[in-house]
Amino acid sequence: MDYATLKVIWWALIGVLLIGFSLTDGFDMGAAVLLPFIGKTDAERRIVINTVGATWEGNQVWLITAGGAMFAAWPLVYAASFSGFYFAMLLVLFALFFRPVGFDYRGKRENPKWRNAWDWALFIGGFVPALVFGVAFGNLLEGVPFSYDSDLRVTYHGSFFALLNPFAILCGLVSLTMLTAHGAAFVKLKSEGVVAARASKALRIASALAVVFFVVAGALVATLIGGYTITTPAPYDSVANPLLKSVEPGTGLWISNYGLYPWMAVAPILGILGGAIAFVLAGSRLEKTAFLGTALLIIGVILTAGFSMFPFIMPSSLDPRSSLTVWDSTSSKTTLEIMLVAVIIFLPIVLAYTTWAYRIMRGKVTLEAVEDKRNSLY
Repeated sequence: MDYATLKVIWWALIGVLLIGFSLTDGFDMGAAVLLPFIGKTDAERRIVINTVGATWEGNQVWLITAGGAMFAAWPLVYAASFSGFYFAMLLVLFALFFRPVGFDYRGKRENPKWRNAWDWALFIGGFVPALVFGVAFGNLLEGVPFSYDSDLRVTYHGSFFALLNPFAILCGLVSLTMLTAHGAAFVKLKSEGVVAARASKALRIASALAVVFFVVAGALVATLIGGYTITTPAPYDSVANPLLKSVEPGTGLWISNYGLYPWMAVAPILGILGGAIAFVLAGSRLEKTAFLGTALLIIGVILTAGFSMFPFIMPSSLDPRSSLTVWDSTSSKTTLEIMLVAVIIFLPIVLAYTTWAYRIMRGKVTLEAVEDKRNSLY
């Protein structure tokens, strides 16, 4: 297999990992965001928590795997992103700290104030990462202020608060609402009674907002947000050196791929269609189909961002030539080959185990179950 093909394969595989994380840990975060609002009593909140309680730890592994794959396959992207988004990533990390302690310590005391405090801690652990991940993608679409010198030393020239610009916040709202909708669909699927009814209302609101924010963000990308294009490409099989190419910025360039590859239009269509399905079926008994709708919404949104930017991974607004692309930011051919063999062997095992685990733990979480198993459930 040639080097250029391997680079594209790893671009696709890391996209699969990001989608896998969003589809699994996404409903965990969405359920946590909704916890203080669709659970009015302690018992109702325990129902919400236990809809994700059996799987949330395993789901979080997708994020760790994606980070490890980025480190091994895209070392320049890993270095530049962890430098530029350092404080944002710390914010996500500290927010995620609330999740394990929130799940494990909430039930240690019967005190309502104690439990309410941990409920809001779980809310923070879902709300902050869901928002910041979208903000990060918004900044990628706008371009990140970093540059490389002749020795390929990267320097980030921005600040944390510069990341919180209006377009990036809009992208954060896309991420937050679509994951909240996914969480609502999962809670509806796994619960019954008043909790499921409130989850249905949350699903209808969140899915509608997600589609609106997604369409508005797409319109801004097409008309106002500057994109990037490679004017003088380096060889596709070149070493990891972003300074070998020439790049020009320009408004609307992020939609040029849809003209070159019309089939890519399936991504935004899928996102809007998935949101519409979730909205229409929010109040019905077709819980699995509504959950599929939010899954399609997430897949469509992530693919739209990936397709729009290809082959760019992390464009530079300060020095466009320093922009990192699929062609000039990857590891060696040998590294990509070894990693691909590992993926071919272990990914089917992981997917098979995950499928088995979800099958074993299927079924609804009822009020009777959380009351009878007070000492074993969250």
